[in-house]
Amino acid sequence: KQLNVLKGHRHWVMSVKYGSNELMNTILSGSNDCSARLWDIRSGEQIQVFNGHLNTVTCAEYSPFVIKNNIGNSNVICSGSLDNTIRFWDIRSNKNELYMIKGDDKEDDGINCLKFIVLKKKVKTNNVTYDLNLCYGSLNGPIRIWG
Repeated sequence: KQLNVLKGHRHWVMSVKYGSNELMNTILSGSNDCSARLWDIRSGEQIQVFNGHLNTVTCAEYSPFVIKNNIGNSNVICSGSLDNTIRFWDIRSNKNELYMIKGDDKEDDGINCLKFIVLKKKVKTNNVTYDLNLCYGSLNGPIRIWG
């Protein structure tokens, strides 16, 4: 049976992700209405809306990054769009875009999907160290890894 309906997007929903750890019971979504939204599953209410993209938000992810500030720890989400950008947002302040990655203007033509991945460092060290990287797929085919 249907448990809940989350209403707020004005157009197609392109991406839905479930939160983990302290963000359990939340869903992150991206839509053709150019927004990413964070939802509380229990209440069915929208917690935050993240505006700033100029085209469809095709993908959204909970980021492993945490901002430590004087209020405490704040989690970060990111969203990718056909406007050829990936934007990082502080979930405690929907007005704050923390950072933006611009896709390659000649080759990408829009961000289609993204995923955080952990890669082993290339440099040989005594202790094995891993780096967190962002991998994204573009509309025109290239897959890019940022670290």
